Amino acid sequence: MTTVVPTSEEDPALAVVRFTSELAWADAGPEVAERQVSTLCMEAQECIVMNKWLELASLMLTSADLIFSKVSDKDLECIFTVICNLVTKSESPDEELEMAKLISAKITHQPNDKPALRLKIVFNLYNLLGNPYSRFHVYMNALNLALNGKATEHIVPSFRKIDSFLKEWGIGISDQRDLFLTISNVLKENKSSGKESFKFLTKYLATFTGEDAHTMSEAKEEAVRTIVEFVKAPDMFQCDLLDMPAVGQLEKDAKYASVYQLLKIFLTQRLDAYLEFQTANSTSLKSYGLVHEDCIMKMRLMSLVDLASDESGQIPYALIRDTLRINDDEVELWVVKAISAKLIDCKMDQMNQVVIVSRCTERVFGQHQWQTLKTKLSTWRGNIASVISTIQANRITEDGSQAMQGLMIR
Repeated sequence: MTTVVPTSEEDPALAVVRFTSELAWADAGPEVAERQVSTLCMEAQECIVMNKWLELASLMLTSADLIFSKVSDKDLECIFTVICNLVTKSESPDEELEMAKLISAKITHQPNDKPALRLKIVFNLYNLLGNPYSRFHVYMNALNLALNGKATEHIVPSFRKIDSFLKEWGIGISDQRDLFLTISNVLKENKSSGKESFKFLTKYLATFTGEDAHTMSEAKEEAVRTIVEFVKAPDMFQCDLLDMPAVGQLEKDAKYASVYQLLKIFLTQRLDAYLEFQTANSTSLKSYGLVHEDCIMKMRLMSLVDLASDESGQIPYALIRDTLRINDDEVELWVVKAISAKLIDCKMDQMNQVVIVSRCTERVFGQHQWQTLKTKLSTWRGNIASVISTIQANRITEDGSQAMQGLMIR
């Protein structure tokens, strides 16, 4: 095993050039190899003297790329540490960005070859960069490397810091779209929580607010994908997709209007509407990978939530049976399923055959829901004020009675 260990005053970059070029040209014969190594070292020396760091990085990467399969992981990490360190020598943010693009592109262009090591090197480069946009560019390369190299587990933990990254990078809308969409794809490949992938898809769609029709049309495919993922997910029962312009454009779209209609059914209607839709669109549902039986199960829970949102707070067993199209002996089973999914809090009155609801999840939270919440808070505030007034009045009465008793004792 060979290891790059500087033993003289030679510049580390020059040592790497010499080491990598000797390996790269080893099969060409001693005379050819010596001539090529000497030439490359002279060019590297000139770049160092003239502070041509971008050219030096390009020179070093050419040889380093050729020996990727010839040395140990430890040696590769050492070699690329020296190459990556060149970005710290640049005094121009533009040059640093170009170097970052060059180095990260070279590291990531063969994602299936040692992807974990390549990711480690890319993150080392990321940490050496001072320009926020350079960091963003390298991070995007890392995402694509992890995705294409099937090494997503190494980058998923970084998603917890995305909000702070966004503040640091200060990137525009177009870059945000690329970021959110790529993260969603990584999470999907990683088989992570469907909710997390869905979350970044909705972040992507949210960036299309206020755009013209041409720009908005770019989001059509992803809007459809987001709807399908929501309908498929067995543990998602609430979303704000109907309020998003990127999704709203599908309502009158010749190709995707049925997908929008399906979303509207799941968020605002009940099982009977879905069954009617399925009869007319069974082929379309299958083309999106939707399983009819799974949709029925989810739609029954959604329908039960809709029943629970009634202001009366009580749902007769018979209404649940008819709405969910189930047998009498299945009513309590579906109520328990809704409780387990944390969709409702309730008690079952078996004597009177009613479900008494104390809380339910709203499938959508739009203007109507905000108004309802405002009304409830106003009522609650009024009740609290009334209680406080009563307590104060009783306290005054009590103090007066005590004073009278004092006078009588004297």
